[in-house]
Amino acid sequence: MPKPHGGTLINRVIAGEKKERKVSEAAEMPKLEINAEILEDLQNIAYGVFSPLEGYMVQEELESVVETNRLPADIPWTIPITLDVAHKTIASVKEGDEIALVRNGNVIATMNLEQIYNFENKENVCEKVYRTKEEAHPGVKAIMDCEDTLLGGKINLLNWKPEQFEEYILQPIETRFLFKEKNWKTIVGFQTRNVPHLGHEYVQKTALAFVDGIFINPIIGKKKPGDFLDKVILESYDTLIKHYYLKEKAVMSILRTRMRYGGPKEAIHHAIVRKNFGCTHFIVGRDHAGVGNYYGLYDAHAIFEEFPDLGIQPLFFKSFFKCAKCGGVVSEGICPHGDDQRSNISGKKIRQMLIEKKPEELSEEMRPEVAAFLAAQDDLFVK
Repeated sequence: MPKPHGGTLINRVIAGEKKERKVSEAAEMPKLEINAEILEDLQNIAYGVFSPLEGYMVQEELESVVETNRLPADIPWTIPITLDVAHKTIASVKEGDEIALVRNGNVIATMNLEQIYNFENKENVCEKVYRTKEEAHPGVKAIMDCEDTLLGGKINLLNWKPEQFEEYILQPIETRFLFKEKNWKTIVGFQTRNVPHLGHEYVQKTALAFVDGIFINPIIGKKKPGDFLDKVILESYDTLIKHYYLKEKAVMSILRTRMRYGGPKEAIHHAIVRKNFGCTHFIVGRDHAGVGNYYGLYDAHAIFEEFPDLGIQPLFFKSFFKCAKCGGVVSEGICPHGDDQRSNISGKKIRQMLIEKKPEELSEEMRPEVAAFLAAQDDLFVK
């Protein structure tokens, strides 16, 4: 099992008497109300999912990540993790202060304000991270909509309880213990924001043939309209795993974070996160974390060549499809037959079948139990 990214699994969760004391102190601190997305980043930092980060990035860290794809300590990192605020909301605080981070009136965490700085040149950040400044890109729009002031500094998590899907949550310290208990020496991570079709299963089981276990890790959080609802993704995977996976070979747990649709840069970020969970390998598919036509189909494969010190082995998968002659799901590397024998498996096609209520066609693209579950749902997509 690999060491956590940066060498140490970060733990910024305060418990016991220290927590009681900090909660009492927080009552007298300046307070900052945070939204659901900031809360997701907060708990990922605190539980070590985003190791080696111990808090929100200061200016030096942000600039280093944007310009070099590395933290100042020369550790690979590709996605900014920042806390933006309207300046008027923190007018009474200064660098060196400690503030309370509040959600719906409840103190969730405290933050040591190491730096208050301007979010300068957002367009440059967008260009370097997303390769575009077009606000049609959801990641770009999110950055351009940010407030112009950023707070940097370490955090301490005091009170966090998931609002939903608690039964699917395992933190890195728990997955690492679980993998050891299962005697898994090699673990492949699979990221998803879709319901499982035959192509996904082909990729997962091909990888599983070479490792001890698979960690299926759906992203749960804000997505763009037209993406599958979180509940639908989880229950469809529950159905697939129940009927088609060896119980001792598969573990599923969620990653609570928003999709940034950062293509290649986000593929590196996703690999780092799975390394922190304890994975030795990570599946990178076609157009990983892509959106629209902003990235080439295999740009997310090529970028790994820039990170020989990443500490997790990517497994690259290209096109897969059904071949009538081969009699199943295959890929370009093993099927010798022409296009007349091939039919593509695509999430877009599956979405259209669901919209048009064509369950008989759907069962040709995924396991019948999964198709039946999806066909029975009244609400499937983010609106």
